[in-house]
Amino acid sequence: MSEAAFDVQTLLAEASAATGLSNFGAEDFKEGLQKLIETYTSNGFDERGIKRNRKRLLKLLQVRLKIEAAWQQHPEIRDVKIKAPMFLTGLPRTGTSALLNLLSQDTAARPLKLWEGMSPDPLPNNPPEAEDSRYVQLKVFYEEAHKKNPNFDKIHFTNADTPEECIHLLNHTFQDVQFGVETMMEPYGSWFQQKDHLPAYQYYANILRMLQWQRPGERWLLKTPAHLWALDCLVQLFPDCSIVITHRNPLECVTSYASMMESMLIGREFDRKQFGAVVMEYLARKVEASLRQREHIDPARILDLQFNDFIADGVGTARRIYQHFHLPMSAEVEQRLQSYADAHPMGKHGKHDYRLEEYGLTEQQIRDRFAFYIERFQVPMA
Repeated sequence: MSEAAFDVQTLLAEASAATGLSNFGAEDFKEGLQKLIETYTSNGFDERGIKRNRKRLLKLLQVRLKIEAAWQQHPEIRDVKIKAPMFLTGLPRTGTSALLNLLSQDTAARPLKLWEGMSPDPLPNNPPEAEDSRYVQLKVFYEEAHKKNPNFDKIHFTNADTPEECIHLLNHTFQDVQFGVETMMEPYGSWFQQKDHLPAYQYYANILRMLQWQRPGERWLLKTPAHLWALDCLVQLFPDCSIVITHRNPLECVTSYASMMESMLIGREFDRKQFGAVVMEYLARKVEASLRQREHIDPARILDLQFNDFIADGVGTARRIYQHFHLPMSAEVEQRLQSYADAHPMGKHGKHDYRLEEYGLTEQQIRDRFAFYIERFQVPMA
C-alpha cells in the first residue's frame, strides 16, 4: 500500500492524531490487531480491499480511544449492574437474527441497536433527549448501501435502527470474529481459535455497562453466533444470564454462511470450490468448542431450539423461551410479538439463493463432519 503504511504503530498514531487522545487502555489488544494486519496483507486482497480493511481498523481504534476516555471521565460506569441478560447464539444462519427481532418487541427487552454497537461511547455535550449525530450519519449510510447492494438484504437485512449483533462491541478488542471471514484466514484464524476469550469479554461487559449507563434498559437481549466460542465467559461474567442456542440442518448452515462470507470478501480473489471446506471446518470447530464449555455449565441455564420449530411457530417458540427462564409474558406482549411475526414473514426481503456444489462440497461431507452435532441435538435434516 503506497500512500499509507499498514502497521500497528502507524495506525495507533493516526487514531491518536484524529481524536486528540492517546490512552488505548490495556495493551493486550495489540496482538490481535497485529494478526489482523498480517491477515489482510497476506491473503490476496487487492489495493481496494486493503484500503477498506485498514480504514475499518483505524475507525475501531478511534472508537476505542473514546471508550477509554469515557471510562476515565466517568469511572462510575464500571460499577453499573447488568441484570439477567439473555444471549441468543448458535451456528450462523440458524435464525438468531429473526429471533432477536421478534423478542425485541417486548419493551422489557433491551437490544443493542446497530448504531450503538458501532459508537458505544457517549457523545460529548449531547443531551440525553437529543438525537445522536452518529446515528443520523449511519442511517443515511445504510439507506445508500441498500440502494447499491440490494441483494445483501436477502442475506442479512440491517439498518441503523435494527437490533444487531453484539459482536460490534467485541470488535473493539480485536479478539473476535470481526467481519466473520477473518477467523477462516491465516494467521488470524488459528490465533483466535486458541486464545482465552475472557479478557475480550471483560472489555465487552464494560462496554455494555457504558450503554446501560447512557440508555438504561430492564433486561439486555443480545445476540451473536460468535458467543459459541465463549459460553463459559458469558456465565462467568453474567452469573444470572440465560442462553438460547438455535440449531439447524448443517447442510443449510454451511452453504448459506459460505455465500454470506463470500459477499463480505470485497477486494479479494478466492477459489469458491476450496472455500466451502474451510467454512465447514470452522463451523464444526465452533460447535465443538461450545460443547466442551457446556460440560461445566448448568444445563438449566441453556435452552436449545430447532430452527424448524421457530419458523413454524415464532410466537410459540418465544413463549417456550419465556416459560423456560421464568419470564412473564403478558397478553399485551404476546400480541406485540404476534403482530410483528405476521408483518415479517420468512424471506420478506427476498430469497437467499445458494447451492452446495458451488462451494466444492457434497452433502455426505457435511453429514459426516457434523454427525456429532446432528445426533447430539436431533437436528432435522429435511
